[in-house]
Amino acid sequence: MKKILIIGAGKSSTYLIEYLLKSALEKNREITVADLQLDVALKKINGHAAGKAVELAIDDTDARRRIIANSDLVVSMLPAFLHPLIAKDCLELGKHFFSASYESEDLRRLKEEIASKNLLFLNECGLDPGIDHMSAMRIIDHEKKKGHEITAFKSYTGGVLAPESEDNPWKYKFTWNPRNVVLAGQGMSRFIRNGKYKFIPYHMLFRRLEKVHFDEVGGFDAYPNRDSLTYRKIYGLQDIPTLLRGTLRRTGFCGSWDVFVQLGMTDDTFEMDLPDGFTAREFINAFLPFHASKTIEEKIYELLPSVNAKIMEKIKWLGLLEEIPMSKTKGSPASLLQDLLERKWALQPDDKDMIVMQHLFEVKTPEGLKTITSSLVCKGENQVHTAMAKTVGLPLAMAVDLFLDGTIQSRGLRLPISAEFYNPILNKLEEEGIIFKESTLES
Repeated sequence: MKKILIIGAGKSSTYLIEYLLKSALEKNREITVADLQLDVALKKINGHAAGKAVELAIDDTDARRRIIANSDLVVSMLPAFLHPLIAKDCLELGKHFFSASYESEDLRRLKEEIASKNLLFLNECGLDPGIDHMSAMRIIDHEKKKGHEITAFKSYTGGVLAPESEDNPWKYKFTWNPRNVVLAGQGMSRFIRNGKYKFIPYHMLFRRLEKVHFDEVGGFDAYPNRDSLTYRKIYGLQDIPTLLRGTLRRTGFCGSWDVFVQLGMTDDTFEMDLPDGFTAREFINAFLPFHASKTIEEKIYELLPSVNAKIMEKIKWLGLLEEIPMSKTKGSPASLLQDLLERKWALQPDDKDMIVMQHLFEVKTPEGLKTITSSLVCKGENQVHTAMAKTVGLPLAMAVDLFLDGTIQSRGLRLPISAEFYNPILNKLEEEGIIFKESTLES
């Protein structure tokens, strides 16, 4: 019997666990779900005969190592900063390690030892990173085999609301980790365009937008991700003149979010300690200049000329201009803003989220230049079975399944960017309704 250990039973693990349990009995596998909250783990296995729930505190070293030692393969669904802790245990105890998160420098330092022990440590096999890599590499490898030259590649992904659930002016709710949303884009974004390096500092990020359109669900604004340049090497496109990866939000979102960036309300570098009873209106006013008679609204318009009536409507809808007492008064500006946003942007039980992803390629062929557009639209079912959980959890589950079946035989520290990974996983994703639609325009 093969024993699979899944550490972390949060939102993103729903489809992962369900998929692996579905075939566990016929494939003689045991699925153990370990979480700090036993009731959460029990709920995820839902009484399945091949499932087992275990309570686990990650900082309990003996318990953690004991449960890993009793497994053949470990899937970490913990926050990314905890992956190295699990990975080092897996390496020492001789267990395979899988995650949906970015490959970290800590894991890269283990590369030689992972290979020497003939283990597979697979990272970036979720949505973004994950499905984006695999779907892009399928096109890149296909065009290269034809002898074609890829001269531009832009890739955009967004976790947003399905149109039928866009019931607020922002057309947005938290479908993923709220903290990551509030802190998104901080740092310097870098990419290459027409052979020229481009850098966008955080305070300009939500002003430097591109338009992206999907036939099925309409238009979005796109802002660049922090680092696009690294992917030239990952994708084997070292000499490409244009490469850009970005994040999608509904048109109008970024211009409104920029207000919080400009005021400093997304800052996470210092702690505020506000008096009890401090209100949301007082909170936003704390970031505005003092004036004896002007209202907060007037000061916003004066300080930020780009603010218009539609942007102000979004800010008002969030309740930030009301004398509502804050439930949290200690923490960084970003954490206090997040707390206020969670009141309004919570995903409701029947809400449907949506994943949108689009790759845009310019390809030079003997016949001329062609443009390839590859688009994915995936809608969730409800608050639990979200598109985000589906697109993060299923690729990882399928990679585990294919590896234990022997279809994937690679070892070492790996990303799913070779045909051995992307062909079977993308084929299985299509069976689950996660399908890219491609169109080609010759010029």
